[in-house]
Amino acid sequence: MTWLLLGAAILCEVTATLALKRAIDHPALYAAVVAGYVAAFVLLTLTLKHGLGIGIAYGIWAACGVALTAVASKIFFDEPLTGLMMAGLALIIVGVLLVEVGASH
Repeated sequence: MTWLLLGAAILCEVTATLALKRAIDHPALYAAVVAGYVAAFVLLTLTLKHGLGIGIAYGIWAACGVALTAVASKIFFDEPLTGLMMAGLALIIVGVLLVEVGASH
């Protein structure tokens, strides 16, 4: 259940962030932005209540959020996603994995 809550929090945050870009031209979408961010923080809070450590939860949430937003912005907004950017995303993911492994020791 913990990982499902965290996954939902990540998806809500990424959706809100993508909606933020669209809301510039379609102001009605600001409601979706607010709802997405509120849902993301509520779900992250529930994740923490289920016992996942803040360092792990926030690290995974942030890293996945950055990676998914970068990929989705390429798909939906034709924004750049260069090799250097992908290397940076890989470093973020490796960093989060190291934090998770370190927390288990």
